[in-house]
This record gives sequence, structure tokens and C-alpha cells, in this order.
Amino acid sequence: MKVAFIYPGQGAQYAGMGKEIYQKYQEAREIFERADEALGFSISELCFEGPEEELMKTENTQPAILTVSVALTKVLQKRGINAEVTAGLSLGEYSSLVLAEALDFEDAVRLVKNRGKYMQEVVPQGVGTMAAILGLENEVVEEICRTVSQVGIVEPANYNCPGQLVISGEVKAVEKAVELAKEKGAKRAVVLAVSAPFHCSMLKKAGELLERDLEKIEIKDLKIPVVSNVTADYASKDQVKDLLIKQVSHPVLWEQSVKRMIEDGVDTFVEIGPGKTLTGFVKKIDKTKNAYNFEDEESLLKTLSALGV
Repeated sequence: MKVAFIYPGQGAQYAGMGKEIYQKYQEAREIFERADEALGFSISELCFEGPEEELMKTENTQPAILTVSVALTKVLQKRGINAEVTAGLSLGEYSSLVLAEALDFEDAVRLVKNRGKYMQEVVPQGVGTMAAILGLENEVVEEICRTVSQVGIVEPANYNCPGQLVISGEVKAVEKAVELAKEKGAKRAVVLAVSAPFHCSMLKKAGELLERDLEKIEIKDLKIPVVSNVTADYASKDQVKDLLIKQVSHPVLWEQSVKRMIEDGVDTFVEIGPGKTLTGFVKKIDKTKNAYNFEDEESLLKTLSALGV
């Protein structure tokens, strides 16, 4: 069995996430306490109690999901379950880098708070959006984006799994692309309720702002391989900062990243953090592989039993 830990990104959050595990496991509790201290406010309380509208703010969502993911990871590791490789979707890549010990947890949690803030601020609310296109080949969606580019910016943002590509850009261009996708026979093409056009060139400035923060941070040797969203390949220590900057305005090659890990012998994926979106993606990418998720006590017990622990 070759195990990969995979980590969710923004959109998976909900009030109450991590609470049960926090109450039950000391090693998880320590991570929440470290996050509260690093941030100077109680992100724990926000994870457990909400309010939902505060938790939904990008600059809170990102450190909240990271904290939950890292806390849950400690619980698995305490039970002797470790990963041989890791990847995370967008924000989730920071959890992977913490797992690989390339990034200190405190540095990571402060970084992603700022990352969220920059991503929100560089494009005024209402200017950009995203849409999910289901049931078309990637090439068709890419072609639609090129066709619509005369209307405005619209680009592929998330290659999630076969037949599911999220696009990102200016509102009018994204809406036009959705229309075209329906004409081309998409099963579904829907504009998403997001606060910014993530992972497209409109967010380049956010990457530049993040770069200033990254300059002050030390990246250490990676203890386990991390597959990068930008390249769907393994990141070297020297590439990490550059890839994190690019990641903000580049598409997330999730489907390609999962395939890369499978090519290298991964047969078991454990999604750690709120929700089970990535578990679903893995099943669609290759249904012969095992995929489990861990977000609460019930899913922990299921996953442990499936892994024979």
C-alpha cells in the first residue's frame, strides 16, 4: 500500500469543523492553540462556532481550513499512519508543505491569512467570478475560453477530474463562456458563488504581494515529496516559493497531480480536512484506487479500519 495525504482547499469550510477531534485528541488541540497564538485571535472558535459569514471571509477561511487539516494530520500520525507523498488543492498545498516540514505551521497559518486577504483585495467584489463546467472535454473548455477572450478575461482555473473544469475571470466573459459551454453540450455550466476570480491572471498582483511575505520565510528540506498544483510534478525546495507565488494566478492541475501520484504507485488516498470533495475527484480519476476522508470521529474510525489500523 502506498499512501498519499491530500488536502482540500477553500469552499470545504463549515462551522463546527474540527470541533469533535479538538475535544478528543490532545495532539489536535495543540495545533489549534498554536494557530490562535500565531494569529492573535481565536481561529479555533471561528472553526467550531462560526459565525458562518465570518468564516466565509477568504482571509479567515484559509487559516481555518489549514489549521483543521494540520490538526487532523497529527491525529493520524499519532496512530502510525504516514504518507509517502502529498498534494493539496490550492490552499491545501500549504497543508502538504507543513506535512513535509518545508514550512513551519506558524509561518503557514500567517501566510495563508495574508494570501486570503490579498486574493480578496486585488479584484474588487463583483468584477470577477468563476464557473464550473461539467461534461465537456478539457480541450473544448480551453477552446471556449480562447473564443471568449475577446469579450474579457476568462481562463481555466481548476482541472478537478475528467469532465469537470472550473473557469475564472471577468463576470461578463465567464457568463458568455457558460452560455457557449451549454451550446456545446455541457451537462452543467454554472456560475459559482465565490468572492473572487481565483487562479486566473487577474490575481497576479496577489501573487506579487504574497512574494514579499515569502521573502521573510525559510523553506526547509522537504521530508516527503509534494506534488505542486502549478506543474503537477514534484517541487524541489528551491522551487517552493516561486510555485506558491505562481499558484495564485495559475490553474490548479489537480487531475494531473493525482494521475502523477498514481503513476508513481500510490493506491490509497486519504483526504484530511473538511468535506470529501477530493475523495470524489479521486474516484472519478481512477475508481480502482482507494480514497478515504477524515474530518470527524466517524470518518476517522472508518479510515483507520480501512487502513487496517
